[in-house]
Amino acid sequence: MSLTIGKYTVPYPVVQGGMGVRVSGAKLASAVARSGGIGLVASAGLAVNSPHFNGRNYFTADPLGLKDELEKAREFAPDGVIGVNCMVATTNYDDMIRAACEYGAQLIVSGAGLPMNLPGLTADYPDVALVPIVSSVKAAQLIARKWHKGFGRLPDAVVVEDPDTAGGHLGEKMENIGSGEYDQYATVRGVKSYFRDEWQLDIPIIAAGGIWSREDLEYALEQGADAVQMATRFVPTEECDAADAFKQFYLDCDKEDIGLIMSPAGLPGRAIIKNFEKVRQRDVELNVSCPSNCLRKCSYKEGRERFCIVHALDRAQRGDVETGIVFCGTNAWKADRIETVQEVFDDLFPQAATSASADAVNQ
Repeated sequence: MSLTIGKYTVPYPVVQGGMGVRVSGAKLASAVARSGGIGLVASAGLAVNSPHFNGRNYFTADPLGLKDELEKAREFAPDGVIGVNCMVATTNYDDMIRAACEYGAQLIVSGAGLPMNLPGLTADYPDVALVPIVSSVKAAQLIARKWHKGFGRLPDAVVVEDPDTAGGHLGEKMENIGSGEYDQYATVRGVKSYFRDEWQLDIPIIAAGGIWSREDLEYALEQGADAVQMATRFVPTEECDAADAFKQFYLDCDKEDIGLIMSPAGLPGRAIIKNFEKVRQRDVELNVSCPSNCLRKCSYKEGRERFCIVHALDRAQRGDVETGIVFCGTNAWKADRIETVQEVFDDLFPQAATSASADAVNQ
């Protein structure tokens, strides 16, 4: 049941999803790595709540913030596998990819756009595994052809994200989400077949979105996935880097509180929406101008439409869930307690937990 991506193997087929801004930092990523999965530090917006940030030097502080998180994660999980999630939509994407490699990331997971130039950015670090996020076979094909032709490289794994269930920014048009037409596991199998048939390559295809329980994980594996990516389940844990109020927002939300928003990045996003009007109203009342230029394309930067996404996410992560955006997947309402990351793994893999307990008794 182990998972191998590139040169790195972990005991369990679980990748912790990247959650910006600082929701998945060093504490969460290292806890997942210690428990036998792959932990991801989300690179988006690390500058904002960083000792390196003076309010004006976002692009200087951002890679330094990533350096801090990767160093702490490695200290907390010296033997674990730690990667970085990087959003293609960010203005400093290229710099953050290079910083991730320089500061020790073992793999890079990249979505919120197609990471067409990722192999070129990581060419000096051949041991760093490259994992694009897609929602269609066509996207996987485009990436593979571009990477092979331009860089002589193919993905080490692919994440197939279900826009109908996943949290945060979604790689699908708003009108297509929830239509009932998307079949995640048909896409998983299609991507797997494509790499086998076209490239004679057997790489892990990782299902993301809607994975909460052991039953969800087992179903994903039965349907052809080699592993799962989980994010929402790891928010209500002791080790999650978000404030207690952020985690409590999960515990207090109902199924009806979860919905779609249109991000100023031009992408739909799934969040807890019961506070959404206050998010927009705050920026309007304070006449907030674009403080960071964090996104390549941003309707707030260009015309004051919607709200400032990086600071709305930052406020929530720090505990302001009244005017901050709390991203989540469709299963966030299932959270009913704060648990540890190890308890999540024990729930997902009970046989391993039982075996470990038996070994401890026999020692």
